[in-house]
Amino acid sequence: MVSLLSRIFIKDYKNVTDPAVRRGYGMLTGIMGIVLNLLLFGGKLFAGIITGAISVTADAFNNLSDAGTSVISMVGIKLAGRPADKEHPFGHGRMEYVAGLAVAAVILIMGYELGKDSIIKIFNPEEVTFNVVSLIILGASVLVKFYICLYNRKIGKLVNSPAMKATAVDSLSDCISTAAVIAGLVVYEIFSVNIDGYVGILVALFIFKAGFEAAKESLTPLIGERPDSDYVKEIESTVMSYEGIIGIHDLIVHNYGVGSNIISLHAEVPSEMGFMEAHELIDVIENDLKEKYAAVATVHMDPVETTNETARKYKELVKSFISEISPEISMHDFRMTDGIKNRNLIFDVVVPYKFRMNDNAIKALICEKIKREDENLNAVITIDKEMA
Repeated sequence: MVSLLSRIFIKDYKNVTDPAVRRGYGMLTGIMGIVLNLLLFGGKLFAGIITGAISVTADAFNNLSDAGTSVISMVGIKLAGRPADKEHPFGHGRMEYVAGLAVAAVILIMGYELGKDSIIKIFNPEEVTFNVVSLIILGASVLVKFYICLYNRKIGKLVNSPAMKATAVDSLSDCISTAAVIAGLVVYEIFSVNIDGYVGILVALFIFKAGFEAAKESLTPLIGERPDSDYVKEIESTVMSYEGIIGIHDLIVHNYGVGSNIISLHAEVPSEMGFMEAHELIDVIENDLKEKYAAVATVHMDPVETTNETARKYKELVKSFISEISPEISMHDFRMTDGIKNRNLIFDVVVPYKFRMNDNAIKALICEKIKREDENLNAVITIDKEMA
C-alpha cells in the first residue's frame, strides 16, 4: 500500500536523495502510522475494558504513544529539511536524529509506566475475563503492527531515516508484546492461572529494549560516528583515480544529517610537481567530491619526495620497524631534513583505538629502533587515530 501511495502522492518518488522526496516519504509514513495506531488504540482499549486485563489496556496506550511518535517523526523530518541559515550554516539535518531520540524517550517512558502498573497487578491481581472478540482484535493488531514495522523499515532504509528505523524497531517490539498478552489470556482460559501482571512486565521489558535500540540508532550520529566503510572506500577510490595523486590520509567525514556531509582529507603529490599544477589538481578533486557526494569537500595538499633515494631508503626502513610492532599500525607524511649534526626523520603514525600499547610506548619503541640503526638519526613522530 505504501508503494502505491508513494507513486500517487510523491512526485519523482524514486529520487530518494532529493530532500523534498525524503520529506514526502516522512509525511506519508507518519500519517499512516497515526491513523493505524489510533485504530489499534481504540480496538485494544475496547478489548481491555471487556477483559479487565491490565496488559491489554497498557498495550492499547502503547499504541496511542506510537501515534504520538509518528507525529514526532513527521515534525523531525520536516525540520531537518529546512535550508541552512546564518545561525545554522550546516543546515538542520540533525533534527531528524533529535526526533529519533524523542521517539526513543517516549518508548522508554511507556515501558517504565507499564512495568510499574504490572508490578502493582502482581501483588493486587484482578479478575480477567477471556473473550474471543478481544482475542481476534489482538491477533489483528499483531498483523497490523508487523505491517507498520515492514514499511517503516523498508522506507527507513530507502531514505536512510533514523526516525523511521526507530519506529520500525518499536513496531516489532509491539508485535512481540501483543503476542505475549494473547498468550497470557490463553493461559488464563486453559489453566485458570492469572499471569496478567507478569506478562505486563515481559511486555515492558520488550518496550525498554526497543527504546534503548532506538536511542542508540539516533544518539550515535549525534555524538559522531565512524562513516560507512564502503563510503570511505569510494571516496578513496575517487581521489586515487587522478593521475598525480600517490596517496591519501587523514580522511575525515563530518555528518550534519542524512545526505549532509563535510569531507576533508590530505592528498599526497610528488614534490617535484609544479605548485600551480598541484593546486589545480586539488581544486578539480574538491569539485568532483562536491558534485559526486553532494558534500562540502576540503583537500589539503601534501608534497612527498619521490626522487631522493636516501629519503626513500629511510622511509622503507621506518615502515619495516613499524610493521614489526604490528601490521595494524601504518605511517604517512614521511619527510627527511638534515641538521648540523643530526638527520631528522619526520612522520605520522596511525594507531588503532584501544591498541595494546599506549601512544608514548609506541613512539619510544620506534625511536629506539631508529637509534639502533644510526645514532645520528632523530625521529619526530606524531601519533594519529584513524577517523574513517
